[in-house]
Amino acid sequence: MLYRIEIGPRPDLADIQGQSTARAIKSALGVEVKAVWQLKIFTVDGLEEGEVRRLVDEGIWHDPILQVASITPLPLRTPKPDWFVEVGFRPGVTDNEARTARDTAALVLERDREGIHVYTAVQYQFVSADTPLTLETVKGIAEDQLCNGLIQRYRIKSAAEWEAEPGFAPQAAKVTGAASSQVDIIELSAMDDSRLMEMSRANTWALNLTEMKAIRDHFADEDEAKRRAALDLPANPTDLEMEVMAQTWSEHCKHKIFASKVAYENKETGRKENIDNLYKTCIRDTTARIREQLGDEDFCRSVFKDNAGVIAFSDEWDACIKVETHNSPSALDPYGGALTGIVGVNRDPMGTGMGANLLCNTDVFCFASPFYDKELPPRLLHPRRVFEGVRCGVEHGGNKSGIPTVNGSIVFDERYLGKPLVYCGTVGMLPARLKNGQPGWKKKAEVNDCIVMVGGRIGKDGIHGATFSSEELNENSPATAVQIGDPITQRKMYDFILRARDMGLYHAITDNGAGGLSSSVGEMAEDTGGCVLDISLAPLKYDGLRPWEILVSEAQERMTLAVPKEHVTFFCKMAKEMDVEATVLGHFTDSGFFEVRYGDRVVGSIGMDFMHDGVPQLSLKAAWERPEHKDVALDDASVEQGNFLKAMLGRLNICSKEYVIRQYDHEVKGGSVIKPLCGVERDAPADAGVLRPVLTSEMGLVVSHGICPRYSDYDTYWMMANAMDEAIRNAVCVGGNPDFMAGVDNFCWCDPVESERTPDGQYKMAQLVRACKALQHFSLAYGVPCISGKDSMKNDYMNAGIKISIPPTVLFSVIGVINNVVATQTSDFKKKGQAIYMFGATRRELGGSEAALELGLSGGMIPTVDAQTALPRYRAIHGLMGQRAISACHDCSDGGLAVALAEMCIGGRLGCDIDLDLVPVCGAPMSLTELLYSESASRMIVTVRPDITPILDVLGQWQICRRIGTVTDDGVMTVRTGSSTVISEKVDDLARAFKKTLGW
Repeated sequence: MLYRIEIGPRPDLADIQGQSTARAIKSALGVEVKAVWQLKIFTVDGLEEGEVRRLVDEGIWHDPILQVASITPLPLRTPKPDWFVEVGFRPGVTDNEARTARDTAALVLERDREGIHVYTAVQYQFVSADTPLTLETVKGIAEDQLCNGLIQRYRIKSAAEWEAEPGFAPQAAKVTGAASSQVDIIELSAMDDSRLMEMSRANTWALNLTEMKAIRDHFADEDEAKRRAALDLPANPTDLEMEVMAQTWSEHCKHKIFASKVAYENKETGRKENIDNLYKTCIRDTTARIREQLGDEDFCRSVFKDNAGVIAFSDEWDACIKVETHNSPSALDPYGGALTGIVGVNRDPMGTGMGANLLCNTDVFCFASPFYDKELPPRLLHPRRVFEGVRCGVEHGGNKSGIPTVNGSIVFDERYLGKPLVYCGTVGMLPARLKNGQPGWKKKAEVNDCIVMVGGRIGKDGIHGATFSSEELNENSPATAVQIGDPITQRKMYDFILRARDMGLYHAITDNGAGGLSSSVGEMAEDTGGCVLDISLAPLKYDGLRPWEILVSEAQERMTLAVPKEHVTFFCKMAKEMDVEATVLGHFTDSGFFEVRYGDRVVGSIGMDFMHDGVPQLSLKAAWERPEHKDVALDDASVEQGNFLKAMLGRLNICSKEYVIRQYDHEVKGGSVIKPLCGVERDAPADAGVLRPVLTSEMGLVVSHGICPRYSDYDTYWMMANAMDEAIRNAVCVGGNPDFMAGVDNFCWCDPVESERTPDGQYKMAQLVRACKALQHFSLAYGVPCISGKDSMKNDYMNAGIKISIPPTVLFSVIGVINNVVATQTSDFKKKGQAIYMFGATRRELGGSEAALELGLSGGMIPTVDAQTALPRYRAIHGLMGQRAISACHDCSDGGLAVALAEMCIGGRLGCDIDLDLVPVCGAPMSLTELLYSESASRMIVTVRPDITPILDVLGQWQICRRIGTVTDDGVMTVRTGSSTVISEKVDDLARAFKKTLGW
C-alpha cells in the first residue's frame, strides 16, 4: 500500500523555499504571486502504517525543530492557496533524495532496503496577488519554471477541488515491465542505401552511409558467417551488435572528424595541402616533439591514452586532469545534464592509472543571455532556466561529493541558445608508486581477470548518450539520453576503490561513461585481445531492459575493473561491507573477439580489430576565405568615460559571477590557496586557482583556463592562440612556472561536414584546421604539451526550419606545478604607494572586444599573439614572484586595461593614479578609449614596493615593461593623460556596477 508523508515548514516560521520560488517565478516569467507555500512529499511503498508513522514521529525524514510532517494533508497556511501544483519524477528517472530516504528508513526500521520503494515530489501552493491566477497561468508556471516535462510530471488542483477532496492521491513513479531476453536480427543484407540510412536515423545510431555499408559488408563475409553460425548467431547482426558498433564508431568516441583526411585550401594564399588526421599531426605529434625536446626534464607521465592526462608532481605523487563537455544532455535537462557532467568527469581521474584521489573541480559554462526576451524556438528552454539548472547541477555534484570547485568562468553569446556548453573538469592525484612498486599511472588487464562492475545499477537513463551527442539537437532527440547523477553512491564507490587500489586487489580500472559496459569492457579488452561478458548478471534498477539496453546504458556511478580471480571473492566481500555493489560479469580473454552472452546464449560476437579499427576514415574538404570586417573606431567624444567604465563592468562577460561562485564549495579538503574570489572583501576575480594537494608540503598546483569564442568570427587561428595565451598568463599571474605547464584542449564546434543542412561545411572545417594549426604552433612556441583533450562536434540546433550554431569554441585548460605556494600572488591592490607596472604592449586590436560590442560595433582587428616576446615576459614575472618582489598581478583580457585596473581596485578597495601617456603602445595610433579597452594579448599589470622599482626599470630596457602609476588610498580610480583627468570614479561605485548585473 502507498503512503504519503507531507513535510513543510512550521507554521510559525517563514517558508524560505517558497519565497525563493516566488522570486524565481517573478524573475523568469514576470508572473506576480502573493505567496508560495512549498512542501516536500515522500510516497512510500513496502511499509506498514505503523512503520510510516514511526518515520514521522521520530523525525527520520524531516527536522522537527524547523519542520512539521504528517501522513495526511497538512493544514493550509494563511493566506489560503488558490492553486496547488505537485511535481514529481517520471518513472525510471533517478531520484537521489528518494534513494537516501529509503536507505535511512531501512536502517532505522531494520528492514531490507530492497523491499522499500520511495518516491519524492514537491508541492507548490499558490496564493494569487491582485490579479487572480488562472488555470492557464498556473499551467504556464508549472511547464515553464517548475517542471521539465522530459523527466518530470505534474498535477494541478484548484482551491475548490482541494476543498472537495483535500490532498493528492498517492502516486508512485514505478517502472513496470518484465525481464526481457529479446534479441532482434537487423537484416542489413537486404537493405539498400536509403533503408540503411533510415535505420541509422530511426535508431539514433548516428552512422553515415559509408559506415553502415562497411558493417553490412563485414557481416556478409562468408568466413564471418561461418564463424557466427558456430556460435548459433545469424549472419546478419543482432540489435545488440549494431548498438555496440554505433557506440564504438560514434563521433563522441572515435573523433572521426579529427581523424579524417582533410583536403585544405587557403584561398588567401592559394596554398593547398592534404592533412591526414588533425589529432595525430597537430596534437599528438606536437606533444611528442615537446617531450623529446624536454629530454630528462620531461614531466609528462601518461598522455592521450587514459581517461586523464598525467604529469609529475613530486617524488611521491603525480597529478592528472580531465575536462569533458556535457552539452546535449544539458540542453534537454540542465540540472541532470550538468550533474551528470561533473560526477561523470570525476570518474575519469578515478579510472586513470590505478585510480586517482580527487583533488578539485573546474567548470566553464557558455549560455545565451539570461535576460533573453524573444520568442523561444521549439523545444528550447529559456537561457535563465538553463543557467540555473546547470549551476545547481554542478553545485550538487561537486559539493555533495566533497570536492572543491576552484576555477571557472561563464561566457555569454546568443548563439549558445541552441546548445549551451557545459565544460566540467577534475584534477586528481596518483601515487607515484604503489606498494608493489608499480607506477600509479600504469594499468593493464590480464587474460582471465574477472570483469567486475561496481557502483550503481543499470537503467534506461543514458541510453544512446554517445550517439545522441554525435548529432545536432532536434525534435527527435531521445529523452533516454539524459541521466541524473548520484554523488552519494559515487562517493561510496570512490572510497571503496581507493582502499582496493592500496591493497592491490585489481589490475586495471576504467569508468562506465559514454556507451556504458560496451565501451568500458570493450576498451579494457584491448589489453588482452578479447572478453566474454554475461549481461544477464548485471544488476538492474528495474525489469524491462532488453540485452542491448543493458549493454549500452550510461546509467551513472559505475566503474569496470579487471580483478584477478584470486582476489575477486575478497574484493566483492569488502565492497559489500562498504555498501558498494560489485558484480562479476565475465572475464577477459585473448580470443580476439568481444563476446556478449545473455545467460547461456551468445547474443553478440564482434572481432576486436573490426570493432575498434574498422571504422572508415572520413574524407572532408576545407576551404578558408577570410571573412571581411570593416575597421571600427572607438571615438572619445562618443562616450563619457566614467559611465562607460561602469557599463563595461556590468557587461555579462565581465561582471561579477559571485552569485554562482558562492554556491560552490572551494574550501573543502582545506587545500585551496588561491580561491576563485580574492581581495579584502573576497569579491574580486582571481586569475587562476592554486591548491596545496599535500598539506604537509608547500608544493602546489595551479589550474587556469582561457576561452575566447568571440574571435572565431574573425579567425579561429587567433581565437585558439588567444585562448592558450590567456590560460598560460593566468597561471603565471598567480605564480605558475611557464616552463612547467601542461594543457588540455576541449573543442566544441558546429557541424563542419558539408551537407544540404550545412552548406558552409567547408568553411567551418577550415576553421577547425586553422584552430588545430594554432594549437600546434603555440604549444611548440610556449613549450606547453597537451596531455588530454576532447571534442564535441555537433553543437547545432535544428528544428522547425530554424538552425542555431554555436561559435567555434575551444576551452584551453592549464595545469602546472608551483614549488612554493607561499610565493603565489593575487590580483588585488595591497598597499598605498606601491608602483603599478604594465607588462606588454597595447595595440589597436578592437575586433570582437567587449567595448566594441557595448557600442554596437562589429569589425576591426582581433588580438594576435607573439609568443617569442611573451614567454620571456612570463619567465621574468615568474622570477620576480619567486623573489617575493610582486605584491599584485592581474592579466588584461575582457575589457582591457580599464577593466583590469578597476578589478584590482575593487579587490583591494584602494584607488590608483594612472598616467595613460606612460602605457606601452605599439603600431597604429589609438584614441584614449581604444587604449583603455583594447584587448591585446600577453599583457599583465603588476604592483611592487617602491624599493623594487629600480629593478623593474632596468627590466624595461629589454622587456616591454613600464611604470604607469601608483596605488592610492583615496578610494578613487583616477586615470589621466597630460593635464586632463579621463576617469575619476569611486571604487565603491565601480564595485556596485560590477556586482549589479548578476546580483540575484
